[in-house]
Amino acid sequence: MKRRRGNMILEFALWFPVLLLLVVGMIQFGKIIYTYYSLKKEMYSVARYLSVQQAVNFCDLADDPNAQNALQFALNDPNTGLPLISNLTPDMVSITTECIDPNSGAAGACSTAGCGSDVSAQSPSYIVVGIPGGYPVLPRIPYTTLQPISLTPQVTVPFGGTAQ
Repeated sequence: MKRRRGNMILEFALWFPVLLLLVVGMIQFGKIIYTYYSLKKEMYSVARYLSVQQAVNFCDLADDPNAQNALQFALNDPNTGLPLISNLTPDMVSITTECIDPNSGAAGACSTAGCGSDVSAQSPSYIVVGIPGGYPVLPRIPYTTLQPISLTPQVTVPFGGTAQ
C-alpha cells in the first residue's frame, strides 16, 4: 500500500511542471487576445470619430486638427491624459482613406490630385485606421525566452462627414 502513495507523488511531481506551463500559457494567450481587442477598439474609436467629422483635410491628415483630436480622444484617458494602453503613441497609428472606383466598384487609394488647389481632393468612401508597424507584446512564460508578438489591428469605417 505504501508503494502506491509514492508512485502518486512521483507522477504528480513529473506532471506538475507540464500542467503549470499549460495554465501559464493559457493566461498569457488570454492577455494577448485582450490586448488585441483593446487595440482594435481604440482603432475603431479613432475611425468612428473621424468618420462623422466635418471639413476634414485629407490632403494633410498629419496636421488636421480633427485627426489629432481623434487620436487624443481614443488613445488617452480623458480624466488623466495618460495613455490607455502603455507604450501606444499617436505616431504608431496610421490613418488612410479608401475610395470606391465608379468604374469597377472596387475600393482603392483615393486620388490626391486636387490637393493644394481650389479643387479639393476626392472625398473618401472609407476611413482606414491601423497600426502598420505593429504593437509588440512579449509573452511571459517561466523558463523560456520568446520573441515579441507584433499585433497589427486595422479597422475600416464608412466615411459620413465632409472633406475640406
